[in-house]
Amino acid sequence: MIPVLICALISLSVAANDLDTLYPELEHSRTIYVTENNPRLSVAADQSKVVSRRGGNATLPCKIQMDQSLTPSRKMRIKWTKLTSDYLKEVDVFVSMDYHKQSYGTFHGRVHLRGSSPMDASLVITDITLEDYGRYKCEVIDGLEDGTVVVSLDLEGVVFPYFPRLGRYNLNFYDAERACRDQDAIVASFDQLYNAWRGKLDWCNAGWLSDGSVQYPITTPREPCGGKNTVPGVRNYGLRDKEKNQYDVFCFTSHYKGRFYYLIHPSKLTYDEAVGACQKDGAQIAKVGQMYAAWKLLGYDRCDAGWLADGSVRYPISHPRRRCSPTEAAVRFSGFPDKKHKLYGVYCFKGHD
Repeated sequence: MIPVLICALISLSVAANDLDTLYPELEHSRTIYVTENNPRLSVAADQSKVVSRRGGNATLPCKIQMDQSLTPSRKMRIKWTKLTSDYLKEVDVFVSMDYHKQSYGTFHGRVHLRGSSPMDASLVITDITLEDYGRYKCEVIDGLEDGTVVVSLDLEGVVFPYFPRLGRYNLNFYDAERACRDQDAIVASFDQLYNAWRGKLDWCNAGWLSDGSVQYPITTPREPCGGKNTVPGVRNYGLRDKEKNQYDVFCFTSHYKGRFYYLIHPSKLTYDEAVGACQKDGAQIAKVGQMYAAWKLLGYDRCDAGWLADGSVRYPISHPRRRCSPTEAAVRFSGFPDKKHKLYGVYCFKGHD
């Protein structure tokens, strides 16, 4: 150990002599002081999560904090972006600099700064959509000073498992996205599925989530679902090939603008008759997501099995009772019967702005 230290000291001495030769004007005392001041500009949010609903409004907080020696310049730039599920991309939402303001993409015309004071960079989002759910970044730049903060927008809603008429495990990721969209929903995030599991969602079939992972929630462990000796939780298959692998999907939907109802009709209907009956009533045959939203968010309860737009037959029970989901509140699923069967009623949806 001692020879090594001696060699190191000799090397340092040689290096110092070389510097003296190359730069004779340097003094022998070379003490360098580095000081790091606190940032003169920063941003903060008084809450990290804001909860709203589809069709509603939300304000994402972002407060600018500046050193007293600074004043906001006309070139101060405020930019809001939406973070994607893979955290590698950001979607432009809104940019403001002096009198220049610009909103982007699906946010165009729906976002603006609250601007309650020169230090308020909070973003107001109106007429919220399902796709607005997620994490947003507020970035403020003023000359060489800058700061950022991230705020989440959560939505009141319901997660439901879905598979198409083809049967279980027939959807790749892109098919799953279309399937949820067709049912007035989006692919659920992990956080949404986790919250649904905490709310007692138990489903033994694996489904896609928005980040490309495949998972499923278990509240009552049992042999076909990971084993009866395992603990409750959200089982995770990890990230899967979005084109090659096929599973079910977990969808998420929120409040709607309109009326969901069971159509009173003198007789049972085939699928085509059901579609026509809703149209004759000035409505459309309802979608699966609309039934789940009515059941979970509005307490809709009806013990009549009825056709839905995807060709399935279901009915929503909020108050369990004999012959109508006696053990639990649930949307009961009767399968995908032959569309020519004249055995069911129909659920309709009449939207309004």
